[in-house]
Amino acid sequence: MTRCLPSLLALLAISTFANDALADPPSVAVQTQPPRQGSVPDVLTVYGTAQPALDGGMTLSFQQEGRVVAIAVAPGETVHAGERLLDFGASPTAIAAYEQAVSALSAARQQRAHTAQLLAQQLATRDQLSQADKAVADAQATLEALRREGGDQGARTLTAPFDGIISTIPVAQGDRVQPGATLMTITRLDGLVVTVGIDPEARGRVYTGEPVHLIALTGSQTLGGKVLRLDGVLNPKTRLLDADIAVPAGSVVSGAAYQADITTAELTGWIVPHDAILNDDKGSYLYQVAGTKPSRVPVTVVGSAGTDDVVHGALDPKLPVVVEGNYQITGDTQVRMSSAQ
Repeated sequence: MTRCLPSLLALLAISTFANDALADPPSVAVQTQPPRQGSVPDVLTVYGTAQPALDGGMTLSFQQEGRVVAIAVAPGETVHAGERLLDFGASPTAIAAYEQAVSALSAARQQRAHTAQLLAQQLATRDQLSQADKAVADAQATLEALRREGGDQGARTLTAPFDGIISTIPVAQGDRVQPGATLMTITRLDGLVVTVGIDPEARGRVYTGEPVHLIALTGSQTLGGKVLRLDGVLNPKTRLLDADIAVPAGSVVSGAAYQADITTAELTGWIVPHDAILNDDKGSYLYQVAGTKPSRVPVTVVGSAGTDDVVHGALDPKLPVVVEGNYQITGDTQVRMSSAQ
């Protein structure tokens, strides 16, 4: 009998352990936090570069043939209104054309005076006088047109029409240029925008006037702006919709790359950490805890803000939400609070 006692005690211990195991279902250590409702900005993140706005620049030229005598600035240089940019000399042909127009007007006036004298002597008709008047008017118009184009000036100076930055200089000193040829392009100091690409599917979220937070992709510059314009057709190169972001004057450099966070709306709902959301073939869900029992709550994620998600669902405001350890919860799992909480 004494020999059987250890065996009986061992069987009793095993039986007791098995009963305890059946009595206590498995538990998972979790961390929780109370659910909260609120609003967060709905942010669309896009990328682009600083460049002249559609109406932010100007092409500078002279409407006469001539030669570039001297260039006083360089591309990228900041200039002020009235500052000398380039010296220009009219070609002999342009000067001759103006002198011929002066002579033509003088001759037309003399002819008109002579016709008037003949009419007074009844040696000319009123129709002839009308033709002489027209010849004077035509010669006068031709001369005025040449004068407006600078034909009366053999040497001219191109000056800055406003405060700005010289974008391009497609000519060199000594070049002979035709009338209307581009001599320089200049961008207003307040004429730069950040042009970003918007996915066509997000077009309905972006409207003019919406606030934008810009972050330089090189360096630490940040600044605020707002949506100025949104294209209605795709950019053929990027296959995105171009949108211009207005920025403070002088705050960006042409060609600089930026991340643009556009606040398109306010999202309202339950705000929970992103890690609290799980997904399976039934959709998105999270767990709330009553005592030691977790319950699954289906949710719809409507947006994100940093590390938080905004969700809609039938959450109980009195029950905490599992934010860590939820991946280990199964059908009959009980939970216990983690010591780290």
